[in-house]
Order: sequence, then structure tokens, then C-alpha cells
Amino acid sequence: MSLLGQIRKVFGLGRTLVTLAIVTILVGFWSTPSMSEAFKLGPKKCQGCHKAEYTVWEKSPHAKSFKKIHKSKKAKKIVKAVGGKRMKKEALCANCHYTSVKKGKKFKIVAGPSCESCHGAASDWINIHNAKKPKAEKVAAASAKGMIWPSQLFDVATNCNSCHGLANPKLKGDKIKAMLDSGHPINPDFELVKYSQGIVRHRFYPPKVTENQVMSPAGMSRMYVIGQAANLVAATGSLSKSSHPAYQAAQKKRIATAKAILTKIPEAAKLVSAPTRDNGRALWEAIKSKDLTSVVGGKLPKDFK
Repeated sequence: MSLLGQIRKVFGLGRTLVTLAIVTILVGFWSTPSMSEAFKLGPKKCQGCHKAEYTVWEKSPHAKSFKKIHKSKKAKKIVKAVGGKRMKKEALCANCHYTSVKKGKKFKIVAGPSCESCHGAASDWINIHNAKKPKAEKVAAASAKGMIWPSQLFDVATNCNSCHGLANPKLKGDKIKAMLDSGHPINPDFELVKYSQGIVRHRFYPPKVTENQVMSPAGMSRMYVIGQAANLVAATGSLSKSSHPAYQAAQKKRIATAKAILTKIPEAAKLVSAPTRDNGRALWEAIKSKDLTSVVGGKLPKDFK
């Protein structure tokens, strides 16, 4: 006799009631804390081992914005337009502008965009990351739990795009319209190399772990290409979010800029024809050891933010 039949026999229940009971049990299991969504722990959890990186972050606009961005008249106008009262209490704003950590059953804003904004909420992977195990083993295990390593460059760039390209999956069309109509900026010229290799650069790698190393031109050429790949995927996927003229114009400009360089990279042909995250990751794997300065050429920035 099947499990369903045995339950019906023991409890004298009809098939529908038994099915509902089983579904209820399964939903309860799937909703236990061990299966809940990963949450952020805050930048101080990273500070102990990554002091140099933390020091760079402390001086960055990401960190400094925490104490002042919500005070501006423009911010207050935007918050009101999306139906909120206070920027730090509005989930839509917190997605990009803050680091929200779990305190018991509640969440508390503790910083501006920080470590986990780029590398993923750490609750499920921090112990793996901190374990004394071979790095390759940790990379695989922590990645499976949501960590985005610097070596996973396409995913890092995609994370940047979720905010800098107004491409966050949680951002809906009506909110986009309200934000743009009330003065929220949208930057169609966001470029990963210029943004990441300036004031927010934190490249402390062996053997010079105390030196914030400048990326080589070859490295920047690869980053430029992958940044544009992430721009293409994010902008293409965002076009259907909103028909707002400014939003459409910005996303189309990002697509055109990305294609202008990606069409010159043979390995990017599949991505250009089908802009998906999987194809973006495949492109990174294909070019991560190549020097593309001859193709990227003058596209590399001369100054950095």
C-alpha cells in the first residue's frame, strides 16, 4: 500500500485532505530557518581578516554615503514618490544604498553598500570561506552557498549592474517611473574598469599582500570586455521592465556600447546573439587568460573614479 493509502487508512481521511496535510508538512519543512534566504552579516564580519580592504572601503563613497545620502532633498523627494517615508526604512532603497543585517527576527541598516553588496550575503558561506582548507575547495563550496569571488568576474560585474544599471530584479516598472520622474539618476555610461579601479580598488594579493596593486593593462582589457558583457545582459533583460523614455534610452545606449566592443571579440559571438548570464560566464572562462588590449585599445579609461 502506498504512503498516501496508509495515511488514509490510519486517520480515516479522504484523498484531498491527506494531500493537503502532506503539502502542509512539506511547506513547513521548506520554511524552517535552515532553508531560509541567506542574509547579510555586515562589513565588520569581514574586517578581521580583510583589514586593508576594509580601510579602502571606509574611505569610499559607498561607506560615506551611509551618513548623508538620506538627508538630501532629492533623496527625500524620491522616497516620497515611491511611497516611502524614510530612506533607511524603505526596502526599495535598502536594496542598493545600504547593508541590512539580521538582528534576531528583524533587520537593521548598519552601513552603506559594503562587502556583501558585491560578494553576496554571507550567512551561508562565511564559515566555509574562513575554514582552513585548500582554496579551490573553498571556492567551490562557498560559491555553492552564494559567495561571489573576485575570480568570478562576470558575476561581480552583474552585481554592480543590479544597482548601477537600475536592473535589480526586485525593481518594478511603476517604481522605476516614480524614481526617474522625481529625479533619481540613471547612468548609461557606467563602465566597470573606470568605476572599480579608482577609489574603490582593493587588490591585496600575494606576494604583495600589503600593497593595493594596480591592475595591468591586459587585466583591465579583460575587465572592460566582461563589464560590457554584464552591461549587455542586464540592459537587455531590463528593457521590458519599464517603458519610461529615459529608462529605455539608457538601456539601449548600454546595449549599443556593449555590442560595439563585443562584436570584435570572436569568443563573444554567442553572448551577443543570446545575452544570458550563462553565456556571460562562458565568455569570461574563454578570455580570462587573454590580453585583449589590441582590441579594447583606447576604450580603457585614462582616469578613474
